[in-house]
Amino acid sequence: MITNYDKLCTDLEKQELEAPTGVASPSTYAQLLSIYIYQNDLCNAKFLWKRIPQNITSSNPELAAIWAIGQKLWKKDLAGTYHAIAAYNWSEPEIASIMRSLEEKIRGRAFNLIGRSYSSISLDTIVAMTGLTREAVIHACHDRKWIIKEDGVTVNPVPPTLPAPLHTSSEDQLFKLTDFVSFLEN
Repeated sequence: MITNYDKLCTDLEKQELEAPTGVASPSTYAQLLSIYIYQNDLCNAKFLWKRIPQNITSSNPELAAIWAIGQKLWKKDLAGTYHAIAAYNWSEPEIASIMRSLEEKIRGRAFNLIGRSYSSISLDTIVAMTGLTREAVIHACHDRKWIIKEDGVTVNPVPPTLPAPLHTSSEDQLFKLTDFVSFLEN
């Protein structure tokens, strides 16, 4: 399983630049596009998609499936993103690994967002935001010590505990606010 996506991304970018004909292999494009999406670098993903020769994109359904995931993320369609990841049988082990990591990353971000942003939310909304089954969401809520109301429909999330910083500068606060707003926009 791939663990250092930054290094792989650098290697793939180098392969693309050094391709003898100026055109990389479909596998290189697929992995690079997947990593850009994993890194939430949707601008680079879109730029890459536009520069891949059309004969490669039209003859490689895996590339189209990866780009469909990027489009779902661009539109902030979490439920559609999970569906698009699960809908394709990834032929390359590297792509499958990146997609599993991407799904876990998106799901983790969704749970963190829910915990930080909601005092009350429906179980069905959590299901849609995380792509998990209802039973898996109930289990995850219990693991996070979130309160499931007696009606079995409403959840009261508990914000994730973060270690208190010793000193927070204005620049650190601005960075955190920018990061949070960027996440909400994505």
